Amino acid sequence: MTRLLGAILAGGESRRFGSDKAEAMFDGRPLIEHVIAALRPAVDELIICGRTRGDIRGVADRPAPGMGPLGGLNGALHDGSARGFDAVLAVGCDTPLLPPGLLGRLQASAGPAYVARLPVIGYWPTALAFRLDAFLAEDRKHAIRGWAEAVGAEAIQWPSLANVNEPADLVALSRKSPG
Repeated sequence: MTRLLGAILAGGESRRFGSDKAEAMFDGRPLIEHVIAALRPAVDELIICGRTRGDIRGVADRPAPGMGPLGGLNGALHDGSARGFDAVLAVGCDTPLLPPGLLGRLQASAGPAYVARLPVIGYWPTALAFRLDAFLAEDRKHAIRGWAEAVGAEAIQWPSLANVNEPADLVALSRKSPG
């Protein structure tokens, strides 16, 4: 049975949002709380990359803060590898409405996989940890899509995923929410 580590990528600077978007309120709770609630039942353990929160252990971005989502993913892969996890299921802190079935679809992939429209959501075997170190050490753009291509990850097509990058995104999402 695969040991799966859930990683919430939450170490970003929220420049476009203008304040800490992980803590922005949606339906009476911070965005990150929605992600925690959706991810926790799908994994064996949960961590937060780039910060700590309550009883959930924090993991530092690797090799350093400011590397974007790949820095958080790299921290999670190394943490998971060192602690005997087979794979990391990664989700951004700004995706509060994870649809039923999406996380299972990612886990069902034969290898690494990510959501084509929102690549911060992905399934990554921990065996890739040192390859991600090497990728981040190269003088290139450090984008998740580039990393996914480098390791032959499957791009999962999934319609309509809410992602909050700017205050207007949160306003629009709140208007659609039944809560």
